[in-house]
Amino acid sequence: MVITKTKIWAIAGGKGGVGKSFVSLNVAVDLAQKGYKVALIDCDFGGANLHTFLRITQTSLSLSDFLYSSSINLDDFLLPTYIPKLFLATGIFDSWGVTGLPRLQQDKLIKAIKMLNVDYVVIDLGAGTYASTLDLFLCADEWILISSPEPTSMENMYRFLKSAFYRKLKHVIPNVEVRSFLEKIMSVRSEDNPSTPNELVKKIIQISDQAGEILKYELNNFCPKLVLNQIRSNQDIQIGFSICQACLKYFGITVDYIGFISYHKDILQSIRVRESVLTYAPSSQVNEYIRRITQNVRNNFHLIPA
Repeated sequence: MVITKTKIWAIAGGKGGVGKSFVSLNVAVDLAQKGYKVALIDCDFGGANLHTFLRITQTSLSLSDFLYSSSINLDDFLLPTYIPKLFLATGIFDSWGVTGLPRLQQDKLIKAIKMLNVDYVVIDLGAGTYASTLDLFLCADEWILISSPEPTSMENMYRFLKSAFYRKLKHVIPNVEVRSFLEKIMSVRSEDNPSTPNELVKKIIQISDQAGEILKYELNNFCPKLVLNQIRSNQDIQIGFSICQACLKYFGITVDYIGFISYHKDILQSIRVRESVLTYAPSSQVNEYIRRITQNVRNNFHLIPA
């Protein structure tokens, strides 16, 4: 099995409690069980807990140690787990969970993640739209959004998606006036702010035609993937397609619906005993949902409405 470069998957959602860590853990386990070398990075700043699910009770090394050290080799800070080929960079246990990482530490971490000597990196991101969370999300090759069918979860997912796209534009548009405009609408709420990327295109074209063309290009190439968690009915499953349609209609952003995970007792029990559901209940139906999601990301597949 040959992989030309490390593949980075970032898993986010904007709201806590929707299952980002659950999906991150089990997707990483599935990749490792397929024979790939995987680094799972716990970037839920202030709320890191993946180590407890991987039987690592004493975190002798963490991302905090890496960020405070002079080393630029993150491989040295990866801890082996009880699952062959799966390694963990345990999370940060300090006040950065409130505000996100300082820029210098953020850039160091992103650079180090891209240099990891593994087949896949899975980044578990915390809730919120801090600049460091958005930049870690955007550094990935695959952007995976987790939501539940609940209205508040979907609303926060939309907010995260919009913030990530605006953040991406700040990085790629060189026009100083446009960058200043983006900074303003991201930091100051106003009724005059464009409510959708489509409206943003019109505003930016008024400032710079070239920047407007860059924005159109980025819209066409910004394609996150959606996973719905805690599904309880066929109607809940269909909500995923509705979310994708809404993102395209109102945001102009294509979102691929790559899978769902049904509410199941095996999930609750695996969380209670602090273990991946793939290893706790190998024959569970839940595992098929996880494997389908992993496969769809790897093959760039998505669900199609029946």
